[in-house]
Amino acid sequence: MKLILYIGHHKVGSTALQGYLARNALALLEHGILYPAVESEGLIHLLALATKRQAQPMLDRMNVREPHNALAFRMLAKSTGRETPPWHGVLPGLPIMLRTIRHQIELLQPQTVILCSEVFSNFGAGHEPMIEKLRDMFSESGTELYCALRRPDEYLVSWYGQRLRFGYKMVPLAEGRALKDTETIHFDYRMLLAPWLQVFDGAKLHLRNYSDILAAGGSVEDFTARVGCDFPPSLSAKGPANRGFPRAAFEILRQANAELDPVEARRLREFFLDLPPELSPIPDRDVEPFGADLRAELFARFAPIHDYLSRLSGEGDFFPDLEEMLAPRPVPLAEASAELLRQLDPHTMPTPTTSVFISRIKAALA
Repeated sequence: MKLILYIGHHKVGSTALQGYLARNALALLEHGILYPAVESEGLIHLLALATKRQAQPMLDRMNVREPHNALAFRMLAKSTGRETPPWHGVLPGLPIMLRTIRHQIELLQPQTVILCSEVFSNFGAGHEPMIEKLRDMFSESGTELYCALRRPDEYLVSWYGQRLRFGYKMVPLAEGRALKDTETIHFDYRMLLAPWLQVFDGAKLHLRNYSDILAAGGSVEDFTARVGCDFPPSLSAKGPANRGFPRAAFEILRQANAELDPVEARRLREFFLDLPPELSPIPDRDVEPFGADLRAELFARFAPIHDYLSRLSGEGDFFPDLEEMLAPRPVPLAEASAELLRQLDPHTMPTPTTSVFISRIKAALA
């Protein structure tokens, strides 16, 4: 039996890949590929599909679409003493989750098991015992590791937007957030990778540049073409994908998360997720969130990490376009925010409170 571990990163198409694996779980199983459930909802869902009680996968259910995120969060909770995130609901304990996977392997006898979670990337930050637990569970299996990485300046911006979406209260990227992230797996990709390679010594590594993944057609197309597994043809690879905010809205939403009641802030975030493109006339690629000096600092800090990645890949510079990190985009974030605010009518906001907030911030930033 072979184990294929997708270990991240965040913001590189993992949601689309998980959707593909969950949507086609039954067809994959018939070809000897197990995308295992980790708790009762996922198991009942697979049973309903197998008995034709349900025609389509319910991909809006997090534990159906992203079961191994639930597993990874439970493992992190075991390691840190923190709670699992609320969007996965009440999860069973880690021993039960691991036993659930083992029982599926024992009864279904797959040729390949795929565990896919961007949350696994967090294990590199001092949670090596959790990596060892996975290794020990599959000690007799051949293992492949797949890891997708994004150029760090682009990644930091995308990850910042993701945290805004979940309501985090943060300082701007240019005022300390970006430099703080350089000390984490969200910038230090060596921190992310090295523990996995040490624990799974000898495992085959598929280390992929996100730009190459996009050129291959997306996360599903790249993963299924690269890993050592024969996927059945003609399976649906359509969506879902995470929605994001226009970068011009980042400072508006940052202040909303900091100042508004959580419910009001969430309503405003939902408004911006559905914002018509014509109301945000400056494309994301033109918005500058860092500034030239901070870009130079980030570039210098990333240089030894990039050397490590390039040695691992064995194919020259891992990010051939890395020097573009040094080039500021043409429109500073403050100007992009002001232009977006000029397009907004406060009376179209979802609530009276958010209308007042937009009126006030419009006067301050526009």
